[in-house]
Amino acid sequence: MTRAFTLSLCAFAAALVGLVVLSGCGNDVPAGAVAKVGDSTITQDEFDKWMGIAVKGQSQSSGGTSAVPKPPDFEACVAAKKKTPVPKGQQKPSDEALKKQCKSEYDTLKREVMQFLIQGEWVEQEAEKRGVKIKDAELQKALEDQKKQVFPNDKQYQQFLKTSGMTEKDVLFRVKLNELQQRLTQKVTEDAKNVSDEDIQTYYEKNKKRFAQPERRDLRVVLTKTQAKAQQAKKELQSGQPFKKVVKKYSIDEASKSQAGLLPAVSEGQQEKAFDTAIFDAPKNRIEGPVKTQFGWYVFEVEKVTKASQQTLEESKDTIKNLLRSQRQQKALDAFVKQFREDYKDQTSCADDYRVVECKNAPKDESNTGPASGGNPGGQPQQPQQPQQPTPPQGQQNQQPQQP
Repeated sequence: MTRAFTLSLCAFAAALVGLVVLSGCGNDVPAGAVAKVGDSTITQDEFDKWMGIAVKGQSQSSGGTSAVPKPPDFEACVAAKKKTPVPKGQQKPSDEALKKQCKSEYDTLKREVMQFLIQGEWVEQEAEKRGVKIKDAELQKALEDQKKQVFPNDKQYQQFLKTSGMTEKDVLFRVKLNELQQRLTQKVTEDAKNVSDEDIQTYYEKNKKRFAQPERRDLRVVLTKTQAKAQQAKKELQSGQPFKKVVKKYSIDEASKSQAGLLPAVSEGQQEKAFDTAIFDAPKNRIEGPVKTQFGWYVFEVEKVTKASQQTLEESKDTIKNLLRSQRQQKALDAFVKQFREDYKDQTSCADDYRVVECKNAPKDESNTGPASGGNPGGQPQQPQQPQQPTPPQGQQNQQPQQP
């Protein structure tokens, strides 16, 4: 199985089946559920199902068999790991070491599945609140489009379902979340697309220098270690020897040497002060130097002068419009995601054994950084990962979470 329909949720290493029915343990999560978001619950059955899918995905990815790391003893997980061949020369790990490994895998898997299910519920509730809907025909078309990109025929798709542990209903759920995220993003950033001519002109006037091009000069240079060598090179150039020949004979600058001494598009302030002054005081087509720098002695000729220019407002208009639109869209999205997370976290309660950072009763040692699998670029809460495209059953790989 490849990227798209794999239940990535980072790198799932194990799964849990047959957990005890929860009683709520002092919060408002009803029995038989692992979390509650507003008036909706995430049931134990949903949790167990996606755990099972994760186990199958991990098994396909690793090429081996995965056993359920069922707490507190993790007996099946330990037994399965004991069957894994140990590389020659390495000592077999103890049962206690394997048990610790199984527990670590279970903790990671539980956290990732909870984050996936909670954030998925957030997306669905937000979409409903904003009137974002996807027709069944649109959803089916999105699935079919993805299938066509990856699966040569329906037989391979059916094989994918079999090896992934997902039903088509599960696949459609993931595709639906992905489509909802895209439409929410469009809705949130819709107003930010409006950029007026006045906005563009104001930006241009405040940032004129960004649309200016300074004078640039193309040079032919010879760089030598000593002043004497520079004088010899200059003398040969003045006698009519071509730069290519003199550069090859004297220059120690490999970069310009490979281009017959060419140093293109030099603008004022790019070189050491003495050399910079000499360049912009020199007339065209005259051998100048030697000029001493920290790198050695330069002999040079100004070959071409491109005068300074200022891009007009009209010439800059499209660039500025796209820039302002992008900035406003990002600002609107940042504000939405921040509020989105705060609002829904405040409505999310988790059973004591299933608390993650998305829960209002999250463990105190949890940082508000989003899923551990994907990090949190720019401080923005991440939404549930979704498949970019369906993938065949071979060579399964894990995919990182996406932001809305």
